[in-house]
Amino acid sequence: MRNIKSILVTGGSGFIGWNFCELILEKFDIKIVNIDNLTYASKDKIFQIKNKKNYQFYKKDICDVISLNEIIDKYQFDAIIHFAAETHVDNSINNSDEFIKTNIIGTHNLIKICNEKLQQKKLSKDFLLIHISTDEVFGHLELNEPAFTENSKYKPKNPYSATKASADHLVKSFIETYHFPAIILRCCNNYGPYQHQEKLIPKIINNIINQKPIPIYGEGKQIREWIFAKDFANAIIKVLKKGKIYESYNIGSSIEFENIKLTHLICNLMDQKLNLKKSSKKLINFVEDRPGHDFRYAINSSKIYKELNFKAETDIEQGLNQTIDFFLKDKQIKIVSFS
Repeated sequence: MRNIKSILVTGGSGFIGWNFCELILEKFDIKIVNIDNLTYASKDKIFQIKNKKNYQFYKKDICDVISLNEIIDKYQFDAIIHFAAETHVDNSINNSDEFIKTNIIGTHNLIKICNEKLQQKKLSKDFLLIHISTDEVFGHLELNEPAFTENSKYKPKNPYSATKASADHLVKSFIETYHFPAIILRCCNNYGPYQHQEKLIPKIINNIINQKPIPIYGEGKQIREWIFAKDFANAIIKVLKKGKIYESYNIGSSIEFENIKLTHLICNLMDQKLNLKKSSKKLINFVEDRPGHDFRYAINSSKIYKELNFKAETDIEQGLNQTIDFFLKDKQIKIVSFS
């Protein structure tokens, strides 16, 4: 088991990054340094944390080479967890520029600087970088196709997944060329507290709270695998402790839902919590499908289960209830009767 005393988290103010930071600060005596550019998808108020002695924040862009150098030199981290990325597919279709900049150039800056410092012996010989990727680099599956494995071919279908695939290839190239100590994690769709409302689950929740139409692409038949963000954070901790360098791990839950069925489930849960007299399903509004919309994602997690004994623990209703409660509290909505 690795002896980790300090971690640099890139993009730690985003949804998944902050769930990881929160879990580390709750469970371990480990120093967390979070660098985040605080784009629209980040939350300022999440810096109000209890364990401040082990947490330091810098508003920095991973494309800022000078700042990256200074921070890594100052703390000489045992590990880096690289979350920082532009992630919303719709945004990448409308304008891919920021995705190229952050996901490709930013990742290259980070691994290049760390590799140089390893060669200069300015980082521990046990240093590890964990690169957070996505199942979307593999493209999509048909209904009866087997889930993606770590050896599946890359077939990204939109600018977001193409930039994440590019970042993966950069990390792999540094592993092969320099024996750079990295691990790549590809996870299915995350959900939970702090997620930005542009994403499907918080959008459904917020639109029900505000009694606005719930936009669903096409007929809502697209299938996604869902994992609660805290479960993914626990998987990262398992990898941080005992994962094999140079390897990649797929992380999933085996919980697959059609978008429309997931929407119906959230509507039912919200109706109960808000004591709604009319079903929230009346808010569902089918809209024109987006270009290149992947049909199904599913990921085979047998490797991380066999090697690191990780299995997602949160069932879908438990996770959705916690997520809904978070957004109700976040918006200070009292659970009362809605007309």
